[in-house]
Amino acid sequence: MAERDMDRSVSQTVRAQLTLRDMILSGGLRPGERISELQAVETTGASRTPVRMALVRLEEEGLLEAIPSGGFMVKAFSERDIVDAIEMRGTLEGLAARFAAERGVSVRDLEPLKECLDEIDGLVRQDPISVDAFSAYVALNARFHALLTELSRSPPLIRQIDRASALPFASPSGFVMAQSALPEAHQILLIAQDQHRVVIDAIENREGARAEAIMREHARLAARNLRLALRNKTHIDLLPGLALIKTVAD
Repeated sequence: MAERDMDRSVSQTVRAQLTLRDMILSGGLRPGERISELQAVETTGASRTPVRMALVRLEEEGLLEAIPSGGFMVKAFSERDIVDAIEMRGTLEGLAARFAAERGVSVRDLEPLKECLDEIDGLVRQDPISVDAFSAYVALNARFHALLTELSRSPPLIRQIDRASALPFASPSGFVMAQSALPEAHQILLIAQDQHRVVIDAIENREGARAEAIMREHARLAARNLRLALRNKTHIDLLPGLALIKTVAD
């Protein structure tokens, strides 16, 4: 019975966490808005203990900030906050690529990555690229980054990359869907795919410094996409959570 109650509590926590996260990213809860435990209980329909855990998890994700007087506040992010988070992810992914290159990988290790890139090639050949193709790219791009990280064979580094990617807007595909509406969309995808190919070449040739530099530069494409998305707000619906980001003009 106790185990069943625990499973139910975990399920409620996840459901409450997803519900509240969706409200934050969709603008239902605005930056600076306070949310109390009781309010969250009423909103999600979950009991107090799971809601309390959900709020703490959202604080750990960086979407909420604890208020000394009690409760939480929806965080706002500056453009610099997001760029710093992306730069941090790129630095860690660069280290993963260097480890992979210096420690050596087998032909078999690289097969899944090359197969993933072949699938991405089929998408980026489209011009213009459809929204469905961009959606498929998001999944394949996430897979490529995950596979590359695993090549580092460094569990501590993999954990840190996972943590960095979980920061708001810092994941490798954080701005891809918003990018899909931009006139530069196809060109940016071609550049990203070329960088994917080049970093694999560097790893194969055991060029650690080169592999590291490419992945750090690759992450900066996401920062470029951020700037383009913030300055072209015609399609902000393609970037959940854009309302949380304060631009310099704001």
